[in-house]
Amino acid sequence: MTAVPSDRRIADLRVRRLLAPWVDPPRWSPSYDRMRELLVVEVETAGGAVGMGYLQLLAGGSATVAACLDELVRPHLIGRDATEVEAIWGDLWRANYWVGRMGVTVFAQSAVDVALWDLTAKLAGLPLFRLWGGASRSLPAYGSGCWRGLGGDGMVAKAQAYAARGFPAIKMQAGHLYDDRTDVEHVRRMRDALGDGVEILVDVNMGWSADQAIAVGKRFQDHGVYWLEEPVVCEDFAGYLRIADALDLRVVGGETHFTRFDLRPFFEHPKIPILQPDVMRGGLTELRRIAVLADTWGMRIAPHLFPELMVQVLAAVPNPHWVEYVDWMEDAWVNPVLPDQGRYVPPERPGHGLAFKPEFLADYTVSG
Repeated sequence: MTAVPSDRRIADLRVRRLLAPWVDPPRWSPSYDRMRELLVVEVETAGGAVGMGYLQLLAGGSATVAACLDELVRPHLIGRDATEVEAIWGDLWRANYWVGRMGVTVFAQSAVDVALWDLTAKLAGLPLFRLWGGASRSLPAYGSGCWRGLGGDGMVAKAQAYAARGFPAIKMQAGHLYDDRTDVEHVRRMRDALGDGVEILVDVNMGWSADQAIAVGKRFQDHGVYWLEEPVVCEDFAGYLRIADALDLRVVGGETHFTRFDLRPFFEHPKIPILQPDVMRGGLTELRRIAVLADTWGMRIAPHLFPELMVQVLAAVPNPHWVEYVDWMEDAWVNPVLPDQGRYVPPERPGHGLAFKPEFLADYTVSG
């Protein structure tokens, strides 16, 4: 049967799992030694158009998500018009509500959502940000990855390298490995090294209680910390709000929350000025919805990771803040999307503009 290019019905869903070595591994602890774990999804229409989505799973689970895609997602995709992206999002959400709403089903749905938006924009011959009605913008980024596992000297050295590249802000980590005095000393040393021209962001990765965050956060204020990120576990909304009331620095979060529904308490009590949604926890569809909701309450968006995708989103929403720069995937792309002097400009290629190097897929695919 000959493919008809105009036939937008979904004919195939392909999934592959990859395990690849790091170029610059995250040092959440001195002994961190996991491989990069990726899940790549391709959606192909009967007309032969292909869209690609991907996840980068930092704590395992790609085989589980792949099984979910096969059992719980594929049956609801085949035969659908691939450009019905938001309708498909809603149908997948409802179809898997009983076993889903968060976790594995949303990860699976998010990978497909990225692929469908990529495919739809390719069919339109437009980059995603233009398909969504955005404009080419120069977007500031911060240098992420001053990992706690690097120690005080290592965090400072990485931050100085970012500053030399023109980044207006850097992010360092606190908690987990260190006591409070050591964390405060690390921040003091960071400010002394960078001076006043570079903002310092501190990520606790849900490592503290609200009381601890208030006590240590007050000492961070003396060193001009711009934001305190994920100070408590994601379920502790009351703790977030109590910390925000007590401190004169910005308290931010959202990367571990799933969809706009999980973020609802932040909208009902708008004391968190910057939200950090993760594309793996709702897809591009949900990121755009979250951005509009956040804008209603005067909040800005600084999405979690995936800078090569987030540049498309931030060029098309009304309330962009910073792109989070990490170099985790630059070796994987045919044409990587890179910052220049600490700023991103969205690429003008159709879709999200990303394609894996064939040799990267050949070398590191473990199934699919």
